[in-house]
Amino acid sequence: MQKIRPCLWFDGNAEEAVEFYRSLFPDSEVLEVQRWGEDGPGEPGSVLTMTFRLAGTEYLALNGGPQFTFNEAVSFSVDCADQAEVDRLWERLTADGGEPGPCGWLKDKFGLSWQIVPRRLPELLGDPDAARAGRVMAAMMKMHKIEVAELEQAAQSSADKSSPSGD
Repeated sequence: MQKIRPCLWFDGNAEEAVEFYRSLFPDSEVLEVQRWGEDGPGEPGSVLTMTFRLAGTEYLALNGGPQFTFNEAVSFSVDCADQAEVDRLWERLTADGGEPGPCGWLKDKFGLSWQIVPRRLPELLGDPDAARAGRVMAAMMKMHKIEVAELEQAAQSSADKSSPSGD
C-alpha cells in the first residue's frame, strides 16, 4: 500500500469514473470495492469507495455526494512519450462532456483537471538558449492541446532565419 493516496470525491459516479480512467492507462486495476450496507445513508449495495491503481499509482474514489466538486487547484499531470499518446489521451479525456483548456490542461467529463504533457515540452522549455525556450513558451501559451511539431518549429524559427542564404 502507498503511504499517501489521493482521494477523489464523486457524486454517485465513482464506479463509472474508475472504469473510464482504467481504460486509459496500462498497469491499472481495481484493488478493492466497499459498498454501502443497510445502515448507511447510501443505497444498499451501491459503491461507497473504490481503491484503484492507474499507471502504478493508487487512488481512492469516494461516492461522497454533491457537496464538493473538482477544480483546477488539483490536477493530474500525465507524462506522454509522444504526440500520439497526447492525441489519444486528449481525445478520450475531452470526449462526452470534457472541456479543453489552455496550455495542455483539460477537464474530463467528471470535472477532474488533467495536464497532458508531451515529454518534449519540458525538454524544449529547459533549453539553455533562453531565446529558444522563450519562443517555445510563447507558442505553448497559444495552444490548447500541445502540438510537439509546433513547439519544435517555434524553437527553430529564429535559427532558420539566421542561416546563410547560400546553403
